[in-house]
Amino acid sequence: MDEFAENLKKRAKQLGISNAEAARRSGLEERRYAHYVSNRREPDLGTLVKIAVALRTTPNVLLGVTDPVVDDPKKAILLERLSSAAAAMSLEEFKIFVIQAEAIADESLKNSGESEAAK
Repeated sequence: MDEFAENLKKRAKQLGISNAEAARRSGLEERRYAHYVSNRREPDLGTLVKIAVALRTTPNVLLGVTDPVVDDPKKAILLERLSSAAAAMSLEEFKIFVIQAEAIADESLKNSGESEAAK
């Protein structure tokens, strides 16, 4: 579970917060959170979810579980940024954004199909 401890530290650093602040946002005592950061203990599922929400990420990211669809680390970072931006949008803005993203993806698929046909 070393990866979990490292990911906790890394995420707090990305957010520009201390471990004490991460603990406070998670609703945990500093000492308990410190056990997780130092890899002395592992949280139960409920606590893991609370920490992930407080750090604006997912349990999978904190645990180091990778999505096989996103095998490019640069793309994974962009996907996380996209998710954060989407969370700040109104429902109507988000609907428009999804329609735009789908149009770009459709066009990309068409273009890749045309280049395959040309081979």
